[in-house]
Amino acid sequence: MMWWLLALPALWLLTLWLLILLLFAGPVRAAWREPVLRHPVLIIESDDWGPGPVSHAQALRSLRDLLTAHHDMTGRPPVMTLGLILSLPDGEAIAASDFTAYRARLITDPAYADILAALRAGIDAGVFVPQLHGMAHYWPPALMSAARDDPAVRDWLLAGPHQETEALPSPLQSRWVDGSVLPSRPIPAEKIHSAVAEEVALYRQVFGAAPEVVVPPTFVWTPEVEAAWAAHGVRALVTPGRPCIGRDAQGRPVCASTPIHNGQRGLGDIRYLVRDRYFEPARGHCAEQGLQALAGKTAQGRPCLLETHRFNFTGAGAEAALAELDALLRRALAEHPSVRFISPAELAEHYRAPGVRPFAPLGRRLAAWKARMQEVPRFARLARLTGLEWALAGFTPRSRGKVT
Repeated sequence: MMWWLLALPALWLLTLWLLILLLFAGPVRAAWREPVLRHPVLIIESDDWGPGPVSHAQALRSLRDLLTAHHDMTGRPPVMTLGLILSLPDGEAIAASDFTAYRARLITDPAYADILAALRAGIDAGVFVPQLHGMAHYWPPALMSAARDDPAVRDWLLAGPHQETEALPSPLQSRWVDGSVLPSRPIPAEKIHSAVAEEVALYRQVFGAAPEVVVPPTFVWTPEVEAAWAAHGVRALVTPGRPCIGRDAQGRPVCASTPIHNGQRGLGDIRYLVRDRYFEPARGHCAEQGLQALAGKTAQGRPCLLETHRFNFTGAGAEAALAELDALLRRALAEHPSVRFISPAELAEHYRAPGVRPFAPLGRRLAAWKARMQEVPRFARLARLTGLEWALAGFTPRSRGKVT
């Protein structure tokens, strides 16, 4: 009988652990089902490129030169994706219409010839990967409406042909909702489908193929937009890890609580990728933060997509930002020798067909699952308090900081 008394605490503890796992069954299942990469993956994701000041062409050339100086163990240079905006407002034409009709200057306009040439040179060098950000970084009717009421927006609209969309109020920078009023208003479905068809057609004209990857401006998009992208051949959607469908009364993105995971299937077989770490030297996110993000994502068996924007490389701090990027790449290669530089489109295709070489064996999957669950705050706290964290450690291999 004595052994029963000794077994009771262990039985009670096992029951408690089982209840915790059942309580978090959704996150537990999602963390397990998301494929685990065999190697560290680092991708620099840079948004808002396209029409702008002529000086941006030199910024792109400097980035190309820096990126081509580094290579992973397979011989590939780092990939910097360019989230591309395809037009800016034609202020002269809009003013001539007495603000009754929106007109645009496309990326093919002679005013942007140097920028487009620099983009293409980087693509040819294998270091720039174009991604669709949008025909514009705003919804044109919303911009026109705001310009009629806000002198600052009106001045920006008329200041072309080299405006920078970063100067617009944040709610207006969301393309797929009407941010001229708050809370934002949805855009009619027929207008969404027409706008998506227009931007995909222009992207195909400029780059020779339809976009494979889309990055929604300000990460706000709706199911209607996603369905339209899928219908036009888009294969992957870069997300912040949660779906965001609008702007609230304070102008903040309205995001669902349900997380998105890498490789998760969206509408029309679109695959989601998660970009939730940052490399913004102008805002204090430098090489050290990027390396911490890479280490964390590597432990989780996830790719590290680092978000950055063109303003880091086009403003007064451009030289410092380039130095930080160089340091990030040098140290990433030194600290993670098996790191891979691939494009988001390639990554999405790996997720589309799991079970092949890029993915890890069972022991590594267990370690990655445990690291992923540490990001679920209540689970991590309960696991620590009840000893479940210690028990899980006994079933997972020790991490050596590298995925091989």
